[in-house]
Amino acid sequence: MINKLVIFGVGLIGGSLALALREANYCKTVVGCSRNIQNLDKAVELGVIDSYSLDPVEAVKGADMILLAVPMGAMASVLASIHGHLEPGAVVTDAGSAKGSVVLAAKSVFGTIPDYFVPAHPIAGREKSGVEAAIVDLYVDHKVIVTPLPETSAEAELKVTEMWQAAGAKVESMDVETHDQVLAATSHLPHVVAYSLVDTLSKSDASDAIFQYAAGGFRDFTRIASSDPTMWRDICLENRDAILTSLEELQENLQTLHEQISSSDSDGIMKTFTHAKSVRDAYMKNQS
Repeated sequence: MINKLVIFGVGLIGGSLALALREANYCKTVVGCSRNIQNLDKAVELGVIDSYSLDPVEAVKGADMILLAVPMGAMASVLASIHGHLEPGAVVTDAGSAKGSVVLAAKSVFGTIPDYFVPAHPIAGREKSGVEAAIVDLYVDHKVIVTPLPETSAEAELKVTEMWQAAGAKVESMDVETHDQVLAATSHLPHVVAYSLVDTLSKSDASDAIFQYAAGGFRDFTRIASSDPTMWRDICLENRDAILTSLEELQENLQTLHEQISSSDSDGIMKTFTHAKSVRDAYMKNQS
């Protein structure tokens, strides 16, 4: 059980974890910390956190678990603000979508990775953001990937694993590089494509008609373009190389499809679409 959990960045991700742990009676006290007092007041009002502090040093006093759920670009500054002020035995983890940049941020602050630092990433979310979007069951039956480093202690990793399991998540372990490559393809690329599609259509001369007659397929495909732009900008910058690799592969495939359509290559189009359908059908079958 966690005695005191401190969440830096009480939004959808951190707020949903707090609600889940409170529901499971797994955490005695939840304290929020950020520079946005209005958001912290709302978090208290909604019962997501018990209290808050605007001072990181004050916030982590007595804490045995610290979660960094801030934008990727803010990881280093938060780590620097609490460096040297943690209680003995305290564990620090994060919820960032790109683990390589989080590890670099930790190394820049600590010099070497401390044994109490456990990078992690919950594979769950909504297109809505902010503490008002937090829900108690966000992580139920969703995966959380823990990416422990050689320096990470087994005890710290276990504490983070059990915390996420208490929230209903399925926890798996993966190395940092593999995580960033996989997430670039399965999460980051779809978000980039959704944002780009909506942006492209909005600049069309027929944009009014396009959006007026857009049907369910458009709504479903572009749902994630309503996600927090700040968060996704940071992810693009922090996992740049892996995202660029996935984008280049997509561009090559789109070029092939462009050539198939341009040349009225019925067999080529059919082969591409049939293969894609079979792959997705197999994926959906495995999810059920």
